[in-house]
Amino acid sequence: MQQHQIVSREQWLAARKAHLAHEKEFSQARERLAEERRQLPWVKVDKNYVFDGPNGKVTLGDLFRGRPQLVVQHVMFAPDWDAACKSCSFWADGFERMVPHLAARDTTMVAVSLAPVIKLEAFKKRMGWTFDWVSSGSNDFNYDYEVTFTREQIDKGVPKYNFGTTPFYGPELPGISVFYRNEAGEIFHTYSCFARGLDMMNAAYQYLDLTPLGRHEEGLPYPMDWVRLRDQYEPEATKASCCHG
Repeated sequence: MQQHQIVSREQWLAARKAHLAHEKEFSQARERLAEERRQLPWVKVDKNYVFDGPNGKVTLGDLFRGRPQLVVQHVMFAPDWDAACKSCSFWADGFERMVPHLAARDTTMVAVSLAPVIKLEAFKKRMGWTFDWVSSGSNDFNYDYEVTFTREQIDKGVPKYNFGTTPFYGPELPGISVFYRNEAGEIFHTYSCFARGLDMMNAAYQYLDLTPLGRHEEGLPYPMDWVRLRDQYEPEATKASCCHG
């Protein structure tokens, strides 16, 4: 951690107000971006996607639960894995308690993964999650919305991930897709984001960004190397780190 200047309260307030001006500029830019996002054109979904849920088959339309908006968190969990991706689980921990709040604003949130539903349900129980989670293992949903890639695609070396801007780093990658369903039952794909576009949906990272140390991921083999499944952190080590620096 870099050495920080120690100043009086008055000097700190002056510096903080100068930074506040930049924060306000960022907030205004973010609001403009959100409005631009809402004005993006839509694509009608003509394919009939059928998923495997804990109570049987469900369609994409069923996932809306009668609401007009659907947010899909693509959670990396390949059929041969025993657990979901630890980083995707980090995001899932964050949205677990958001679901009722989103529902109050006419929005349903679900998780979708390739793994069979029996594995999803077992891992969901382990993590204490309550959100809806269905398997796309029997359809093309993951491939069509570009979070799962074939060996042939990867071997060609032409990136399709993140709209062709990010090289492949595996056959399973994270993302979020958003859909709208009108009163006639027609479904439209309105938005998707990947890679760093997912960053703002992780509340824990946003809190860390408020702290002096920030995410302090410098020097790690990769930025999220420190992340573990919630039940895999060492309690005593975490306590010591928090209390004694």
